[in-house]
Amino acid sequence: MMSNLFSIFDPSTNLLNLSMNWIKTFLGLMFIPYSFWFLPNRHFFFWNFILKKLHNEFKTLLKNNYFKGSTFIFISMFTFILFKNFLGLFPYIFTKTSHLTLSLSISLPLWLKFMLYGWINNSQHMFIHMIPQGTPGILMPFMVLIETISNIIRPGTLAVRLTANMIAGHLLMTLLSNTGSIMPSYLIILLIMIQVLLIILESAVAVIQSYVIAILSTLYSSEVN
Repeated sequence: MMSNLFSIFDPSTNLLNLSMNWIKTFLGLMFIPYSFWFLPNRHFFFWNFILKKLHNEFKTLLKNNYFKGSTFIFISMFTFILFKNFLGLFPYIFTKTSHLTLSLSISLPLWLKFMLYGWINNSQHMFIHMIPQGTPGILMPFMVLIETISNIIRPGTLAVRLTANMIAGHLLMTLLSNTGSIMPSYLIILLIMIQVLLIILESAVAVIQSYVIAILSTLYSSEVN
């Protein structure tokens, strides 16, 4: 009997036919009161340091579009995706960011908001942005077409980038773990070492992908003047 290789990413955990994999979304709420009734500690200062660094970087990228509180949406996106990516590294927890359902629901509404705001409030700037400065007249129609297509596929590329990176590492770890039962005993130690290295790599990918999605979203928003 053959099984789908990608079935490991299906949210199949249930209790009384109710899916339990999505309940981990609310696990983050457990950490919200943490900073209010605990004394500040190293974890608190470290997280505040990261948020301040992100705020300064997003503020620089937004340039003239920055106003007070405008970086919070991108910091929240970074925190949300980072939380989901790290939870997916734990056993028996479904990685939500490996499905386009979640990644598209993040990137598509954000992109639509930027586009509607830009075309409604500053349509002239949006038209000018489609034609780079110094473009020959004969190439202008093609540049408009290319820029339009590249703009339309942006939410899809953001979603596919996040999904593909999360699937690739988890799939490789699953394939290697399935070979453990048929491996000689002296190769099991090597397999464990490889799996540990892959977990470290996936932890780095979880951080990097969260950062990349937040940075790209900030850059897209900075184009809407």
